[in-house]
Amino acid sequence: MTETKKTAAKKPAAKTTTKKAAPAKKATVEKAVKVATVAANLSGATYATGKRKDSIARVYLMPGKGNITVNGIEMTKYFKRAVLQMILVQPFTVTKREGSYDVIAMVTGGGLSGQAGAVKHGISKALEKAEPELRAALKSAGFLTRDSRVVERKHYGFHKARRSTQFSKR
Repeated sequence: MTETKKTAAKKPAAKTTTKKAAPAKKATVEKAVKVATVAANLSGATYATGKRKDSIARVYLMPGKGNITVNGIEMTKYFKRAVLQMILVQPFTVTKREGSYDVIAMVTGGGLSGQAGAVKHGISKALEKAEPELRAALKSAGFLTRDSRVVERKHYGFHKARRSTQFSKR
């Protein structure tokens, strides 16, 4: 009879891993520096908040040459569609103030369409604060009213907000 020894299977040593903090992204740091320098230059600017869908825009309006900056980027580069660029300029065209104000906007949330609407709402409110006599023109164009339409929430038992399951006769 041969004796066979059962050897206990060795368990692998538990690995201890330590997570290292990811280095800050260069673009994020540069953006924070841009925002800080822009905020320092905004003393004396007219401030207003615009909202549309899920987007919120902080708008600073100051006398200038008509430059519009969104999140530190030129308007034509941030909003590439001509329709969105037209939406941003509408308050100035209605009040005949093209090229007389510089705009610096910081927008968060939502998509590009909602963000454009939020910036337009903010520009309109800031224009009204800067020149109260423009209120009638902006109000009649509907730019001072916050568009309160938002996406409806998903309901229980439905695929989407209103899309129900497929009907099966049998």
